[in-house]
Amino acid sequence: QVQVVESGGGSVQAGGSLRLSCIASGSIFSINSMGWYRQAPGKQRELVAKITPGGTTDYGDSVKGRFTISRDSARYTAALLMNSLKPEDTGVYYCNANYGGNRNYNSWGQGTQVTVSS
Repeated sequence: QVQVVESGGGSVQAGGSLRLSCIASGSIFSINSMGWYRQAPGKQRELVAKITPGGTTDYGDSVKGRFTISRDSARYTAALLMNSLKPEDTGVYYCNANYGGNRNYNSWGQGTQVTVSS
């Protein structure tokens, strides 16, 4: 199994920046990807960004060009730098680790609040 713990988040004015971090533990060598999803009130959870151990990234359309996901060389820590934040980026951000090869298990963090004020 894989466990993830995220940190960071908080409140910022529009145009500002925030950084999220996520650390995975357990069977880290079975990780397919790590990333973040977010959920705003009344909306479904959506992909923000994810990265594979090989460095391949995928971003949600609404954050492309503003957010950057990275990982460390050990492949079990990921960071999300969020620039040019907008009020619509407000929500609870959840770290995710997809692992287990084709079994595609998912581990979720407890979530961290990001609030962007106009």
